[in-house]
Amino acid sequence: MSSGPAVPSSEPTVTPEDTSDGVTTVLGEAEIARALTRIAHEVVERNKGARDLVLLGIPTRGVPLAERLAERLATIEPGLVPADVVGELDVTMYRDDLHKHPVRTIGATRLPASGIDGKIVVLVDDVLFSGRTIRAALDAISDIGRPRAVQLAALVDRGHRELPIRPDYVGKNLPTSLSERVSVRLVETDGTPDGAAGSGQAVTDAVLISQRPTSTSSEGTR
Repeated sequence: MSSGPAVPSSEPTVTPEDTSDGVTTVLGEAEIARALTRIAHEVVERNKGARDLVLLGIPTRGVPLAERLAERLATIEPGLVPADVVGELDVTMYRDDLHKHPVRTIGATRLPASGIDGKIVVLVDDVLFSGRTIRAALDAISDIGRPRAVQLAALVDRGHRELPIRPDYVGKNLPTSLSERVSVRLVETDGTPDGAAGSGQAVTDAVLISQRPTSTSSEGTR
């Protein structure tokens, strides 16, 4: 296993950038890229390589984050093919708030050809909040296979846990209040490099904080 390039041992330190519309950017494109690179090295170090890893992204933004992590793992572990270790895990029917929101679009669960039995599964999500989405993901995993271990990587941990769930890898610990909303914007899910939804403005990766609207947001159940 090659050691790969040196990476910072701590999470990125970023000065929040306030905008006129009340939205604060706490992580920009470069900081997100560095955080993912650091997480990839931590995954390899903890698991003594990447041979038995499977990265399962939780839709929506956990999927492209898992794909990016796989690409970084491939630069550390020669011979690793990103497409062979990445999948996506739909947790819709395992959520404990389904009775409150019965009309949901059911996604697809896609596993690598090797499956997850005996593997080290790393769940990948964008924002870790209450922990209920991850609980649903654990239930979903138990129905499709028996991995050797399950770990959790989150780009942002904003706290306010309602269940005893803790991430193994974190891009940024972000203390927040319940009145704030944390949003992750990624090129793959929120636009294209040429412009967002015809706005003429380029979409870039970012983690944003804003005040939560008065109505209940689905983010509160993550």
